[in-house]
Amino acid sequence: MNIRLLYLYLFAFIGLLICVIGAVQLVNLGLTVLGFPDSDNYEYYAQAREFSDMSEEEMEAMEAEQQASAARQQTRQRQRELITSVSMLVVGAPLYVYHWRIISSENQAGKKAGK
Repeated sequence: MNIRLLYLYLFAFIGLLICVIGAVQLVNLGLTVLGFPDSDNYEYYAQAREFSDMSEEEMEAMEAEQQASAARQQTRQRQRELITSVSMLVVGAPLYVYHWRIISSENQAGKKAGK
């Protein structure tokens, strides 16, 4: 086995591995968003009311803002996961396909030359 062929197989494997990881992340994100929407929700606790100098309305407003902030953070996190997954597929698929086609064409040429 020569170095060139080893290089081709290595990069085809790396491209395939990147695609698999990206696909797993997409499935995970899809299941989280569509199948189990509460799986990545976190509970936030408000400050203790007995030690606070805030009025009841101010406490409720602060809790509402904390919940809205948590929802925005969750949306941003899901968007980052989607971008990462799609990027991995966009990079990994051409890397795999390119190197695998070269390997296949060299194998075809080797079989023809061996006849």
